[in-house]
Amino acid sequence: MSTAAHVPRDYGVTDPERALKYAVQHVAGDRAEVVEGVIAPVARSWAHESAAEVVRRQIAPRLEELGLVPGSGNLDLPGSENWFIPDLAVVPAELAVKTEGALLPEQTLLVVEVTSPSNGEPDRTVKRRRYGQYGAPVYLLVDRQLRECTVFSGPGRLGYEEVDGPHPFGRGVRLPAPFDLELDTGRF
Repeated sequence: MSTAAHVPRDYGVTDPERALKYAVQHVAGDRAEVVEGVIAPVARSWAHESAAEVVRRQIAPRLEELGLVPGSGNLDLPGSENWFIPDLAVVPAELAVKTEGALLPEQTLLVVEVTSPSNGEPDRTVKRRRYGQYGAPVYLLVDRQLRECTVFSGPGRLGYEEVDGPHPFGRGVRLPAPFDLELDTGRF
């Protein structure tokens, strides 16, 4: 029997951000995100998915014209403890077909988050700020609990500089260029 003190092994984790994001992708599964360092499983209800689909269907004709595709792939925010899975993101088609891993918010043209009772506050605050800081040109927040939509644009160092809304459900919401269309929010 040894009387030597137990010395913990050094596993060489020199980059905690990378380790956390690796854990989310390989241990927590492909439907988990990291919001300010907290691993959060992504489980969406039918009502939640329905709201995202309302947006997707309304923007689909314009996306076809512009050569863009919608999806809900991973978005990495390098230098932060964040790894988001938006409810809907719009990216150039050529970028989507050749990217196996995560994209950056600045590579999107539109990010859409739909709130749920369990994730409303991060969508309203953390994601709004972070998407703007990381260059996502337009962020649409569909807030099912407050029954309103807000469009954020003009990304900057502190978040978004331009805010259009909140607009109550039932009132049209304008998406800026390159979309240039009005969303019908009456079906959320």
